[in-house]
Amino acid sequence: MTTAHKISARERVIVALDVPDLTSLDGLLERLEGQPAFYKLGLELFVAEGERAVERIKRRGGQLFLDLKLHDIPETVARTVAAAARIGVDFLTVHTSGGYEMLRRAAEAAAGHLRILGVTVLTSLLEEDLRAEGIELSVAETVRARARVAARAGIPGLVCSSHEIDAAREVSRDLLLVVPGIRPSVGEGALPGDQKRVATAAQAIAHGADYIVVGRPIRDAANQAQAFADLVAEVETAAARA
Repeated sequence: MTTAHKISARERVIVALDVPDLTSLDGLLERLEGQPAFYKLGLELFVAEGERAVERIKRRGGQLFLDLKLHDIPETVARTVAAAARIGVDFLTVHTSGGYEMLRRAAEAAAGHLRILGVTVLTSLLEEDLRAEGIELSVAETVRARARVAARAGIPGLVCSSHEIDAAREVSRDLLLVVPGIRPSVGEGALPGDQKRVATAAQAIAHGADYIVVGRPIRDAANQAQAFADLVAEVETAAARA
């Protein structure tokens, strides 16, 4: 792994703040009791509240992952990356399917300001979904191919499921790997929902994830702070065994 020796287990658990508005955001942040060191702000909340959501999150300290999955012409993406840098984002996602030039411009605009993560294949997709798009490669082969383009373009990290970590690492041992689709092994939170390629936190860390992104298992828990603490303990144990 590229970062495991540098960051704590608490920093490796990125909490996805998948709520619709500032009122819900304030409530979730309060219930988390300031424990997380890294938060993810996604499309729903960012479209609804914009920089106000960024400001609320940053008041809590820690780092911010803005998950917009940008996919547009290179100039538009480069300008958006520059705008994200101005509001203090640490991670920002773009789609690797946007092509080499888009990825290169994103990496260039981000240099020295934030880290770009290339989304490879969404965890809601399976191989039959790729075939429906005319992609004959397997999910792992698609991740490998897109990782090659991203690495060549200077993108420092990828978003992929735990199932494709090995494929990404075959391309480069230096890529930062952020893994969503995290579910507990038991309980109501173990239900995959619309995510199809899932894993437990321990499985993801054991396979080589640098960071994991956890949303519903924390957001929907009876005690969000305890759910986060339990995940940190799971990551710490898995990292010690890796």
